[in-house]
Formats: sequence, structure tokens, C-alpha cells
Amino acid sequence: MQGHPDDSPAASALLRMPRSAKRVLAVAVDVALCGLAVWLALYLRLEVWLRLEGPYLLAVAGSVVLAIPLFVKFGLYRAIFRYAGWNATLSLAQAMALYGLLYATVFTAVGVPGVPRSVGLIQPILLFLLVGLSRVLVRVWLGGLYRTLLAQRGLPGVVIYGAGDAGRQMAAALARSREHRLLGFVDDDPRLQGHSLDGRVVYPPDALPQLVAEQGATDVLLALPSVTRAARRAIVERLRPYPLHVRTLPAMADLASGRVSISDVKELDIEDLLGREPVAPDGALLRALVSGQVVAVTGAGGSIGSELCRQIAGLQPRQLLLIDHSEFALYRIHQELLARGDGAELIPLLADVQDATRMGQILQTWRPHALYHAAAYKHVPLVEHNPVQGLRNNVWGTWTTARAAQAAGVRHVVLISTDKAVRPTNIMGASKRLAELVLQSMAAEGGPTVFTMVRFGNVLGSSGSVVPLFRRQIAAGGPVTLTHPDITRYFMTIPEAAQLVIQAGAMGEGGDVFLLDMGEPVRIHDLAVRMIELAGHRVKTAAEPWGDIEIRITGLRPGEKLYEELLIGDNPQTTNHPRIRRAQEARLDGPALRDLLARLDAAMAAQDVPAIRALLAEAVHGYVPVGEVVDWLHTADASAPAPL
Repeated sequence: MQGHPDDSPAASALLRMPRSAKRVLAVAVDVALCGLAVWLALYLRLEVWLRLEGPYLLAVAGSVVLAIPLFVKFGLYRAIFRYAGWNATLSLAQAMALYGLLYATVFTAVGVPGVPRSVGLIQPILLFLLVGLSRVLVRVWLGGLYRTLLAQRGLPGVVIYGAGDAGRQMAAALARSREHRLLGFVDDDPRLQGHSLDGRVVYPPDALPQLVAEQGATDVLLALPSVTRAARRAIVERLRPYPLHVRTLPAMADLASGRVSISDVKELDIEDLLGREPVAPDGALLRALVSGQVVAVTGAGGSIGSELCRQIAGLQPRQLLLIDHSEFALYRIHQELLARGDGAELIPLLADVQDATRMGQILQTWRPHALYHAAAYKHVPLVEHNPVQGLRNNVWGTWTTARAAQAAGVRHVVLISTDKAVRPTNIMGASKRLAELVLQSMAAEGGPTVFTMVRFGNVLGSSGSVVPLFRRQIAAGGPVTLTHPDITRYFMTIPEAAQLVIQAGAMGEGGDVFLLDMGEPVRIHDLAVRMIELAGHRVKTAAEPWGDIEIRITGLRPGEKLYEELLIGDNPQTTNHPRIRRAQEARLDGPALRDLLARLDAAMAAQDVPAIRALLAEAVHGYVPVGEVVDWLHTADASAPAPL
């Protein structure tokens, strides 16, 4: 790391000397200055340089014998030279005044044979100047450096894991930033261990406890952009026992500039802990509905919708329609895609999927080949508190969009569904299953449009995911809130989910429900513990009350399940993609579904939430509402006083 401009090895070594050694050195310097002052005084008197010998040595010895005890008496060696100020200067002046009086008495008034009497007057003046100047130089030389070293000692102690090219570039970036204290490298390669890289030692991984305890390591930066996810996950698990904040560099493909900077460092991706090695996408399936076509995405500004837009834009569609009712979300994804410059014509369209006229105008104008319907209310408690709006958006919005797409001759409509649609305990999940039933019914009636549904669980980093919530809570010092200690969820990365949605849509034949392989469910409590530890903290528990961050259990929210499922029926069919399966599930015929929707519409208009729940239970297999009605309007009406 770069230091202060005066940060030389000699200065650093001097500052790190024990206090007693520093005092001995100061006395030695003053002794030398006593001799130098005598030598200069002789030159000024005789105008010739003389060797200090014979009687001149008596002048030097007399100076040392008088000066050093006086300096000790006046506390000149107790002062910290680099902080010497007015008081120290006053003490020096007092000591030198007494010294000058005594020295002049001996060598001027009394006299010493062989020593000019004027030396007794000149030498004290010179010694005062030399000693004072030495204190000033020490203050200038060491004062700023000492403050720099103190400041550096207070900076986070950083270890770079990975001594390759990325690690060396990261070390150079740290030196430029002066915001961290680089302690060295750690690398698994035994050929590098023990060697020096750019002046920093490369340690083996088992040296981490020593780096934490003795050198104050607080942060680890993973400079491993090319390793596999499995290898990265193994390294992260090795780091978990230590109180270290683990951060990382992006993958090598993301470091396009070829030069690593501090801004490239980011929080550890949780998918490094939970995700699997991604299966390479099938290029033919990805391009089938997209390349060279007009493609539309509803909910384009949301978590899944925006990632679908990113993936689709990279597959060279002719035009990409970005449809969203949120002005800010639409503006953000549009600007991001413009900056990427993938080449597709981008058309941002403000629209509500429940607005049949607007959706019809849009789809009739551009007649997209494929439409990905990601617009939905998906936050379980909010929809439970606002059930009518949740149903309107998720069911009627899907129905309206699907009919508009069918009328415009859209060839493929792909609905983004959720694992919460399986045996739901909440209105959000029931609304998504009912939306599936609507599309399945429309598919059964025939027509040119192929309706496909893709069902999957939570995606890491989405707006409703616990990951960003936990990250904010950890950054604020806790507590991390968890609804139940045993709650589990399926997780998948947003890019992987979006790629699989695009591929599944290409396999649809009409009315298909595809399930994405989410791997094993994750216990959310374990996820919270990992995130706390990898932020360099310890979990505070009853057994470890000295921990940093508490995990606080708040209780299940309205409609929340302990665990989720992806399949309603049994024996899902495999497809030609290892991560995609096709469900075999019961459907409702068209007349029965339309009759139920009419009755549900009437109950929603009357704000009759118990009737709404009863009708959802009739339509959606396995729907069992949990708890009392928590709709804000319903509960407010129930508590309002009767009119007089």
C-alpha cells in the first residue's frame, strides 16, 4: 500500500522502536550535536577547520557533561519529538539558558588552556540552534508519517484470496485507494505459498487464524474470477469460521476493461452458497421464439421481467416491447438496455395489463411473435391484505392480456407462474393457479396461440426475496428478522430462471405447465446465518450473547407457508432439457371456468372476501386459506360503528 510521501523504511523502523530505545537514540544525537557545535564554534573563531583533539576534546566533554543532565532535568527526553510544540520549545530555551551560563562561566570567564574564550559564548548559541532544528526536523519528518501509520492501522485489514493476475491488479487498486490496509495474499497453490508478490507475502489458507489474530485481518477479497462455482463455494465455506467480511470480484467475463478497480468489488453472491453449477442453455431453444422476431414482455421493469428483457435483448430480436404500468421501473430497464446496445429496437410502453383497450392497441400494432407475461402482484402478505386488487391484476390481467394476444395473432404466450400456486394457503398463490387455469382453458379451446406456463420458486435478489432484505438488515447492524425458524424455500438465480423460462416457452405445445428444477429447498435460517458470518459478524444467540447480530423470529405472516411445492399431481414428464419438467395436472373446462369467474367477479365487486375465499377453494385444487380475513377494507368495515 502506498503511504505518506515520507514513508521510508528507516522512518517506519524508527517509529516502531521501543520508547527506551528512542530516548537512547535522542541522547546520542544530542551528544553528537554538542561535538558539532564545538567544531563549528572553533571554525567561526579561527576561520579554519580543525580536528577535535587535545584541549578541544575538553570543550566537547564539558558540553556533554553539562547539556545532557540539564536536558534530562528539563524533561526534553520525555517530550514526543514529533508532537513537540511551544511548551517543549520553552523547556529547551530554559535548559539552554542555564547551559549557556554554566558553559560560558567555565570556558570564557575561567578559561581552559588551548580553548579560545569566545567558544564559551558561541558554542551555546550554536547548540541551541542545532538542538532546536533537530526537533523541528523530527517533527516534520515523522509527524505526518506517524499520523499516516496510525490512520493505516485503523483501516480494514484486507487479505486477497488468489495470487493470480486479478489478485495483483486488486492489490494495485488497493494501493491507489488508500482505504484499506493490504496484509498479503492467500492462495491454495503450494508453489506460491511463502513467496513474495509485489512485496506482499503469499500465505497458505491455514494462516488465516494468524492473520486475524496478529495482523487484524477483517476483510477477504476473492480474486478468483475464473474458478467454478463449486470451487468458490468450497473456499467460502472454509472462510465461514473466521470473523471476516467476504467480498468478491465478478466473473472474468464481467471484467471487460482488463483492469480491476475498487468499484469492481461487490458483496458475495449468495448463489455461490446456494446455487448449483448452471447447465449450459440450449442455444436453439433460446433463439426459437426470439431471434429476428418481435417480442413483448409485460412487467418488464420487475425482477423477472427485467431479466427476461436482458436475456431476450441479447438474442437479437427485431423489436422488444417493454410493457409496464410503473413509469420509473420502465424508464430504468429501458435506459439500461439502451446503454447495453444489443441492437434490438426497444419500445417502452406504459400500460396496465387489466386495460383491455390499451393492451389490444399495443398487440394489434406490433403483433409480436411471442409474449412473456411477467406482470403480477407476488408479495404474499400485501396481496392477502388487498385480495381484490391481487386477483384483478393476477387473474383478470392475465385473462385480458391473453385474449388481446389471441386476437392479435400472437403465436406464443408464456405465463410466469410460481411454486406458491401449488396447494396454496394464500390468495396470491391461488390467484396464480387460477391464472394458469384460465390459460389452460383457452388452450383447450384451440386457436393459433400456444399458451404455456412456467412454474418456479424464489429467485435470488428479486424484489420480494429475503436476500436483499437480510443484506440491508445486516448492514444496519441487525436484527435479521425471520418469520419461522424452520421455514424453507426453493431458490434459483434470476439469470438462470429467465433462461429456463425462454427455453421452456419454446417447448410449449398448448396448455403446458413446465416446472423448473430448483434443486433442494433451503432452510432460510441457515441462509441468514451464512449471510451474517460472511459479512464478518457472529450470530448473537442465548448460548453466545457476545455475538454481533441477532436473528429475531417474528411469526408467520398472513397466508405464509412453511414450505413450498412445485407439483400438484404426480409423475411429471421429463423433457429434452435436464432442468425442465412437464406437469400432468387437472384442468377446468371453459364453461365451468367462465361461470366461476363471473361469480368471483360479483363477490369481488361486493368486497365479499369470505365468498372470494370460498370460490377460490372451489376452483383451485388444494387451496386452504390460513387464518382470518385480513383484507384492510373488510376489517375496517367490520370495526366501523353502526350508522345512527
